[in-house]
Amino acid sequence: MTERRPPHKTRERTKPADNAAAKRVTLPRALSKLGYCSRTQAERLIAENRVAVDGRTVSDTSAWVDLATASISIDGLVIAAEAKIYLMLNKPRGLVTTRHDPEGRPTVYDCLKDFDIPHLSPVGRLDKASEGLLLFTNDTEFAQILLDPVTHVTKTYHVQIDRIMDDEDIVAMTSGIRHDGELLTATAARRLRRGDRNSWIEVELDEGRNRQIRRMLEALGTECLRLVRVAIGGLELGELPKGAVRALTEPELQALRRKTGMERTRRN
Repeated sequence: MTERRPPHKTRERTKPADNAAAKRVTLPRALSKLGYCSRTQAERLIAENRVAVDGRTVSDTSAWVDLATASISIDGLVIAAEAKIYLMLNKPRGLVTTRHDPEGRPTVYDCLKDFDIPHLSPVGRLDKASEGLLLFTNDTEFAQILLDPVTHVTKTYHVQIDRIMDDEDIVAMTSGIRHDGELLTATAARRLRRGDRNSWIEVELDEGRNRQIRRMLEALGTECLRLVRVAIGGLELGELPKGAVRALTEPELQALRRKTGMERTRRN
């Protein structure tokens, strides 16, 4: 007698063979792309038998689904893709880039209280002492591509230091400085303005090493007094007030997509 699989569950392990099924993704990734939850959270929901595809419960986290045609539900409720949101914040100094801080410190989400948008996440981070441009979105694909070092989207910082930067140090920053066994390199660096005891420099990075600029300056025996991110790609912080949030305009969004190659991918 042939054993029949229970009708309420389904498993699908076969990965799409070619690019024709471009909308086919694993179920955890599908829930993430729909803006419902992170992939880790999705895997937990699937393991708890709370996720169904086309009316059938799926318990396999490696299952593939077609986003263009599949009906996905959580606890019996069909979910749909959220409207994509893209925001910029002028992050004040002293806020940590996390939704909940175990130490009870203020976070960047304190600036987003007027935006009741679930699953809104920062694109990258700025440490507690740093200020300036921080992006938020619920478009996980956009965020991942923008952060991918392969795309080489530059981030521009204005940095106040405790001395006057000389030519030798400027060259060192763009040639590469070794700190704790790691080679750290700026795409570009130049002097902006100077005072009697300190000065401002502009630094561009196309990679996201932890505390990269601060570590480079530390290796040069220089103290970082302020660090402000003023641009990501061609997107500039401009005159946005400290702690204020605004939506990206369509031309700004298209420009970022062109920087990452997303515009070409979408046309193809």
